[in-house]
Amino acid sequence: MPRIKIGAYVEDFVNWSYQELGAILDAISDAVTMFVSGVEWLLLAPPAIVMAAILAAVALLVRRKGVAVFTLLAFLLVDSFGLWVATMETLAVVLVSTVIAIGLGMPLGVWSSRSKTVSVTVRPLLDFMQTLPAYVYLIPAVFFFGVGLVPAVIATAVFAIPPAVRLTELGIRQVDTEMVEAANAFGAHPWQIMREVQLPLALPTVMAGVNQVIMLALSMVVIAGLVGAAGLGGVVVSAVTQLDIAGGFEGGLAVVILAIFLDRVTAALGESNR
Repeated sequence: MPRIKIGAYVEDFVNWSYQELGAILDAISDAVTMFVSGVEWLLLAPPAIVMAAILAAVALLVRRKGVAVFTLLAFLLVDSFGLWVATMETLAVVLVSTVIAIGLGMPLGVWSSRSKTVSVTVRPLLDFMQTLPAYVYLIPAVFFFGVGLVPAVIATAVFAIPPAVRLTELGIRQVDTEMVEAANAFGAHPWQIMREVQLPLALPTVMAGVNQVIMLALSMVVIAGLVGAAGLGGVVVSAVTQLDIAGGFEGGLAVVILAIFLDRVTAALGESNR
């Protein structure tokens, strides 16, 4: 049986895209760099103890006193490792990637909930995206944007999109039809029903999707250290290549602390909307 060269076709498409869309790719690269740099500046401007207190206050605002205490002590521990800057760089990349993933995924999820055709069309694509090895996302990202921060953000955002789409669609479809029919009876416009009835009632499920997006983004950010991204991913990769057990453990522990903080805060936000 003759070999079907799907990979060659994909390579040709990527090469064509790079040649034809160079100006657009440069604009995306500049925008992502500015966005991440701005978030990094906000996170690194205050002293570490002040920012740790701010993050603890965020946890306290979502009604989690235990998480607030953990956040303060854990981030002070990270600072004692000398990994504060790397941790804030990773947090900045995760936040920016999450905003991009949600900005693309939630509208697609809303569209899928309103159109059976879109839902059926998108579902196999999401299945493909979720089963594709994370490392594969880095290949086109590096080709289009080079090595460094930008491909890490782009690859992370694309990798994290599927939960935003799936859980947004699921949350809207699970809204009680009687609520929608009542809104229709009062003469509400379809988009008004979506904005004022379906999305508020679907918010706990949507927030579960946001939580999953953040967790996927954080896992991908560490992998993105392979392409020269700053932050904890670079720390872990450097420790592995140098067989630095102490540095690797401390970098990994910082990732775990960041993951626990983000998970608990977003989970609490979802519960507060139930």
